[in-house]
Amino acid sequence: MSRNQRIGLIVAAVVVAVLAFVIASPGGDDEGDNAAQTSPAAETQTGAETETETDAEPPTPPKPEVSRIQIRGGEPVGGPPDIKVKNGDTVAIVVSADAPDEIHLHGYDIVKKAAPGQPARFTFKATVEGEFEIESHVAEDAGRAPVVGTLIVEPT
Repeated sequence: MSRNQRIGLIVAAVVVAVLAFVIASPGGDDEGDNAAQTSPAAETQTGAETETETDAEPPTPPKPEVSRIQIRGGEPVGGPPDIKVKNGDTVAIVVSADAPDEIHLHGYDIVKKAAPGQPARFTFKATVEGEFEIESHVAEDAGRAPVVGTLIVEPT
C-alpha cells in the first residue's frame, strides 16, 4: 500500500469517526434549553410511569428447596426422612438408588423410575394436605420395609 493510500485511509477513518460521534451525540445546546423548559409535573409523571412499569413485572418465584433421598442396599441412607412443605408450595424431591427401583409417592399417585446415575425426580405443586408415604416398590416386592420417606403437606 502506498503512502498516499495510507493517508487516504486514515482520513476516511477520521471522517467516519467524526460522523459517528456527531450522529450519536445528544444534540448540543438545544437540549439544555429544552431541559430548562420541562415542567416539574412532566418530570414527576415520567418517574411515575417508570415506577409503574417496574411494579408491573412480577418477581421471579424462588426455586424450591430440593429434598434428597438416597437408597443404598434397598434402605434409605439415614432412615426415611420427613419432608415438610406448605399447601401451595412447589415440591422438589430427588431419589437416587444404587440399583434399579420404582418410587411411588402415595396421595399424589406419582410413580418414577430410579437407577444408578438416573435419579427419580419429583417436581409438583402441593395441593393436597396430609402425610403421604414415598415407597420403594422393589423393597416392597423383596419383603423389606418399603417406606423411604414421608411427604407432609401442612396448611398455609
